[in-house]
Amino acid sequence: MVAEHRRPQFLQGVSVNELLFESLSFADAPKMVSATFPGPKAQEALALSARTESMARGGGRMPVVMDRAFGVTIKDPDGNTFIDLSAGVGVSSVGRCHPKVVEAIHQQSGVLMHAMEVNSTKRTELAAKISEIMPEGLRGDCITFFAQSGSDALEAAVKFAKRVTGRHQIIAFHGGYHGVWNASNALTTGTAYRKGYGPFMGGVIHAPYPYAYRFPFDTTHKSAEQIAGEYVDYLLNTPYTAADDVAAVIVEPVQGEGGYVPPSPEFLQLLRKACDKSGALLIVDEVQAGAGRTGKMWAVEHSGVKPDMLTFGKGMGGDVPMAGLVMRSDLAAKIPDGSVPNTFAANSLSAAVALTNIGLLQDPELDLLNRAHQLGLEAQEYIRGFNNPYVGEVRGRGLMIGIELVEDKATKEPLSGEKLGKLMGYVLSHGVLMVPCGRYTNVMRVMPSLTIPRKLLFKALDVFGEGLRTL
Repeated sequence: MVAEHRRPQFLQGVSVNELLFESLSFADAPKMVSATFPGPKAQEALALSARTESMARGGGRMPVVMDRAFGVTIKDPDGNTFIDLSAGVGVSSVGRCHPKVVEAIHQQSGVLMHAMEVNSTKRTELAAKISEIMPEGLRGDCITFFAQSGSDALEAAVKFAKRVTGRHQIIAFHGGYHGVWNASNALTTGTAYRKGYGPFMGGVIHAPYPYAYRFPFDTTHKSAEQIAGEYVDYLLNTPYTAADDVAAVIVEPVQGEGGYVPPSPEFLQLLRKACDKSGALLIVDEVQAGAGRTGKMWAVEHSGVKPDMLTFGKGMGGDVPMAGLVMRSDLAAKIPDGSVPNTFAANSLSAAVALTNIGLLQDPELDLLNRAHQLGLEAQEYIRGFNNPYVGEVRGRGLMIGIELVEDKATKEPLSGEKLGKLMGYVLSHGVLMVPCGRYTNVMRVMPSLTIPRKLLFKALDVFGEGLRTL
């Protein structure tokens, strides 16, 4: 493990909030008690799953079985306890089974859960709260369309953008992930999600995302953000580019599955200007980057850009499904009533939980957003301090950190699948759950709940660092 002298000095003093955060997770993490991993009960569950469940889901073959969870920790049926650096892929912003969330579920479940698609008090209360917490440009003058997943929200965004503009083309970006249904999958570029499933919705144009570490163009005189932003302006506002009927540009303000890539504010600012010139809408996909993960409630706020629409999901609902599309009120007025039904959207139970999550994210005493920003900076510095030859780049914003692993720092050749498998096996068998991403599946994510105790975060990073040294 990492020597004690390398531990950050802030660990030597424990604040009242740190004690609170520590009380919201299993105290014994990480702890492996089974003689083998996976243990016998987990192996039995995995075998049953393989026989009865589709493995088309994202983590279908991962050798982990969740039996219980609390905060940033999970237990499997054999009693092994893990520190979860994935937050359920960005879902558990306030940690799993937070006592206030559990209480909200208890209270609401005895009053009203499913409400059909008519008005209900919790649904309306949540819509009003969402309007209050939106970024500038939407705040106080917006309408929410509720959905159940990020894919649903993006499907609605595309449909509504076409309706209100009278146009049909959509610009998205290389490395983008926006969902796995029809329109949303057409926007998504990951091979695993597309190959063999086409054809998808037509009219999608993909442009380069400013992934500076692997940008395909010369950045000697201009940044990746400048080049990528100017290219979209060229597409939208130059004749003969075939982008002559663009309804919207859809972008992740921090790219998620594509590698946890945080562009500089200039990129989104250039997109805003290009959209304003062309009349296209600017839609920001905040399903993974939103709900406080980057140190602000919404990642687009780092740029000061005013979006026309915003999609949310994951961390807004936390332990229960909750997603949606927020749009300017004048745009929403052009959508015919009753034209896009969604039976389970904004279930009253989900709405109650989302309101509780927002309350925790906004609690000035917990200060979770500023904490995410500061803790993210400390974690990035700590990881760079490993000085490991396989770490090509550490990047991120808040607690949305990507560690790009390479065979060689000079060539940037992605880490081999064999070594990645060995690394994943090490961290899992030592009680840490991490989830890779990236175009070559060589980016390890550090995306824990915003309530993660510092002690557990750096314990988990030590395990990861030791796993790197075993390669």
